[in-house]
Amino acid sequence: MITENVEKLLKEVPEKNPFGERVTVVAAVKTQEVPAINEAIAAGIREIGDNHVQEFRDKYAAIEGAPRRHFIGHLQTNKIKYLLGKCDLYQSCDRLELAEDLSKKSAAAGVVSNVLLQINAGNEETKGGFSFEEIIGAYEKIKLLPALKIEGIMAMLPFTDDDKLLRSLALKTRAAYDELRAKDGNFRYLSMGMSGDWKLCVECGSNMIRVGTTIFGPRVYPNAK
Repeated sequence: MITENVEKLLKEVPEKNPFGERVTVVAAVKTQEVPAINEAIAAGIREIGDNHVQEFRDKYAAIEGAPRRHFIGHLQTNKIKYLLGKCDLYQSCDRLELAEDLSKKSAAAGVVSNVLLQINAGNEETKGGFSFEEIIGAYEKIKLLPALKIEGIMAMLPFTDDDKLLRSLALKTRAAYDELRAKDGNFRYLSMGMSGDWKLCVECGSNMIRVGTTIFGPRVYPNAK
């Protein structure tokens, strides 16, 4: 099933978005077992994203095919040490404290960490990230930190069937991305869109999507009863 799902998805995802940018697919592998992840990679997935540090750490050596590794979940500063030098892109830089600590620990380890600044597009209390009003100021502060390279923006749109709202927020996020990209030549990723909304997000200018359910099926939590 996974192989077929990957093949179908890769055929559906356009090579480029309306801005002429290549669209990158990141498989969200939260709660997935190693054989399932390796099957997805064998089927054509080149980039994978973990939500939990423990899963990233425990599965790291068993993942085959040398995919690019992303961290896409909320990151606690005391767990940065487990990711240093192993994570190709930290997608969820959602607060200044995290950026400062990641910068300090990256410099001490002699590595440069690539990050995306997370926007809380729907201004939701349950999600982290900078507001649209904060993002420029946050960028100006974080870009000065050593051992960090800002490569773009990540956003999670609200879970709603209101396509008009989603499109409005997606376009607003794209506008913020374009404003920052004009200031910084390192900007190349707008990571926005998951299994339920990636088509709309790509139409609005996303060039990176994070897809889990579409590849692996409904998520099963180990402790679920």
